Amino acid sequence: MASTTTTFRFAGIAMATAMVCCSPVSAQDTVTITGRSTGTAGLAGFGNTPLARAPLQASVIGQGLLADQGILQISGLTRLDASVGDAYNAEGYWSVLSVRGYTLDNRFNVRRDGLPINAETAIALDNKDRLELIKGTSGIQAGTSAPGGLLNLVVKRPNGNLRQARLEWRERGSVLGAVDLGQRFGNDGAVAVRLNAAYEKLDPQVRNTKGERSLAALAADWQLSPDTLLQAELESSRQRQPSVAGYSLLGNSVPSAKSIDPGRNLNDQPWRQDVKLDGDTASLRWQQRLSGNWRFTAHAMQQRLHSDDRTAFPFGVYDASYDCPDWCDRYAPDGSFTYWEYISDQERRTSSALQLAVAGTFRTGTVQHDIEAGVLKSRYRGRFQDQVFDIAGIGNIDGSLQTAPSFGFLDANTNRDETSTEWFVRDAAKLSERWQLWAGLRHTQMDRSSKRTSVDGNGSLRATDYDRSATTPWLGLAFQLTARTLMYGSWGRGLETDVAPNRARYSNAGESIALQSRQFELGIKHGDEAVEASLTLFDIDRSQTADVGDCGAVDTCRRIIDGSARHRGIEGSLAQQWSAWTVQASAMLLDAKRQGSQQAGVNGKRPVNVPAATLRLSTEYRVPAVTGLALLAGLSAESDRVVLPYDDTVRIAGWTRLDLGARWKQVVDGTTLTWRLGVDNAADRQAWKESPYQFGHVYLYPLAPRTWRASVQAAF
Repeated sequence: MASTTTTFRFAGIAMATAMVCCSPVSAQDTVTITGRSTGTAGLAGFGNTPLARAPLQASVIGQGLLADQGILQISGLTRLDASVGDAYNAEGYWSVLSVRGYTLDNRFNVRRDGLPINAETAIALDNKDRLELIKGTSGIQAGTSAPGGLLNLVVKRPNGNLRQARLEWRERGSVLGAVDLGQRFGNDGAVAVRLNAAYEKLDPQVRNTKGERSLAALAADWQLSPDTLLQAELESSRQRQPSVAGYSLLGNSVPSAKSIDPGRNLNDQPWRQDVKLDGDTASLRWQQRLSGNWRFTAHAMQQRLHSDDRTAFPFGVYDASYDCPDWCDRYAPDGSFTYWEYISDQERRTSSALQLAVAGTFRTGTVQHDIEAGVLKSRYRGRFQDQVFDIAGIGNIDGSLQTAPSFGFLDANTNRDETSTEWFVRDAAKLSERWQLWAGLRHTQMDRSSKRTSVDGNGSLRATDYDRSATTPWLGLAFQLTARTLMYGSWGRGLETDVAPNRARYSNAGESIALQSRQFELGIKHGDEAVEASLTLFDIDRSQTADVGDCGAVDTCRRIIDGSARHRGIEGSLAQQWSAWTVQASAMLLDAKRQGSQQAGVNGKRPVNVPAATLRLSTEYRVPAVTGLALLAGLSAESDRVVLPYDDTVRIAGWTRLDLGARWKQVVDGTTLTWRLGVDNAADRQAWKESPYQFGHVYLYPLAPRTWRASVQAAF
């Protein structure tokens, strides 16, 4: 496969590609990425080991592919990789993904340049160089995280003198303008800066959801000496937009997706307000080359999120006394539901992290070691106000009913504090020319507490406070069958925590619960100049909690470990280039089931909102008769998804979607223009794309209707 200098053209497959972290010391280095050999597993912590020789699977998605696909949000990754799925992705809200059937935790499964951030916000991609998704093996990268995978956002760094501008239009009337400017200063170019700025007027296909977003970001590098590099970056983003509410079951029936209008927003009430998602992030990184092949890195970051979360929220059918006579977790058979007014203003989330690490190589006899060791200290602080979640009135899925706002009665929210210290060591040991062993160990010490923002009827703040420590290991072994073919196996453990609510009905109120996951993977990779392919078998088992007992009176309820969710599957990918054609594909077959539960009717059930089969296929044809012109096509297909957590016979049907596009590059008076035209869901397919069971309620989200988009980018 041909290499590219600043982006990796992934085009929708789960390939054995490079996982590149910002490890070069020289600011003038140019990172060249190919799927075969040069990319390194930096996020996984194995230094300069190419992913072609590493025992894991990963996706690296660069700016070029994001632009070709018209992707401006993290949720767009579901179009590019068969192992990535939707997990409650609503317009105007933050993105939530699943990987290998497990929903990623937005508090613990997202990184920015390798450091943990909170993704409960709208994340702008305009200043991101690439998105890195490493699958499985969560325990080696994070003290606590969901086991499906880890997403890392790599910020654009200064890379010489750069002048780019972009203008994009999207149906119905969204318009984006963005600039990307870079400059070096000084006689030897020791200081470099890069500015990214963007503004978008939001007017998507869903009606009455107009809004706006903006981004301003600055990154700077200072090469103090050949061995010392100082890097800093600042980012400020703003978004204002109404969120989009989902549809639901109608009684016991799944409504036909063709019977609803995908352009209607059930949140469209006269008293609804915009969701406001603001974020400010700053980081500082010092990289020092030590003697020999050793280097030291100190990396600090702070993120401040400010949110106003508001919606007219459709939620079951309730009467004025908050009783649920018939349909609690869905809409009524006639399409009616109860509107709840939800207002949670002045949400404040602050995350900070500091990582100190040393890495280098040494030999013990005939074995060469590539080792990294360090410590990561992180803290999260969430501060909230009392919230409104109060009945407003009756609505209907046809959008015909309007209601007055609620009386605005306040209810308590929950403040949270989390602190963790993670000590880690990772070693990639080259045993011979063909055999390599990886070993990693992470010891995590955590302290977590929560407290309500106001007292309940018993005068209690329901405070919880616990600390816990755990060690999560990881092992991998690889054998180089040929110069181009690798076979590997890996095993690891991960950790999550839960806590029994500090309420009188729980006999173990305030008690912490450790949720462990075990992950095993076996795979084979092949890559040469024309073909790249991989085949992976994985088996992940993750603990589940449940409340058992009557739970209707004091000390009648316990929150316990109640079996596990086991996801076993096979992923395959293929990329081939010949003549003017490039074809890339990925597929996943997933057997996901509950097991070991003491609750009746749970064992053997497939989890909600998890398809058993997915396919992503893309093609690119470079037209020989027209220099710089490429025609693009993409196909996404998924099998059915379960709707209810206790009855896997109720499902939404599978679907297939076709996307088409074109890209044309031309040079005019020294300026390179890149024109893009695309149509998503070209056949205007109507189907339910996902069925998240959130907040104790069934929701159904439709595929977006046929949507045209066009853009032009100028590099000068």
